[in-house]
Amino acid sequence: MQSVSTRIDATKGSRSMLRTITVVILLLLAIQFLIGMLVNLFVTIPNSHPGTKAAEYFSGVVQGDVWALTHGQLPLVLHVITGILLFLGASIVIGLAIASRRRAWIVTAVLGWLGIVTAGFNGASFLNYGENFSSLLMAIGFLLAVIPYAIGFYVTR
Repeated sequence: MQSVSTRIDATKGSRSMLRTITVVILLLLAIQFLIGMLVNLFVTIPNSHPGTKAAEYFSGVVQGDVWALTHGQLPLVLHVITGILLFLGASIVIGLAIASRRRAWIVTAVLGWLGIVTAGFNGASFLNYGENFSSLLMAIGFLLAVIPYAIGFYVTR
């Protein structure tokens, strides 16, 4: 059986890791925003590529992302890679938040993850369907991620 001091040390370690990964996520979100602006201004997405106007959304997302990673211009490739890293980081933060047993971290992690997922799926929708509304929802998802991570980082110091 674990001693109380061992559990306290593990909890402190997970809290420290939460703060570190949250800073990394906030930096990645800022980089993602800047890369997204480059994509928006300087990358032309062809009207037809794998995943375009897919009848089944999720397989279209995979096809479109694979196409973007293998055939897209460099800013688009970096945008997709950064998005995947954000999703993985946000998922890790949820696990660490649950391990820390702190409500503020759990709420922060879940809301931030939802923002990243919202932005990611709407980015894939924009890639495959070209609707400006998807771009707007991607920007809203970005804000829904940045705000809870920033507030959570501040509140849990």
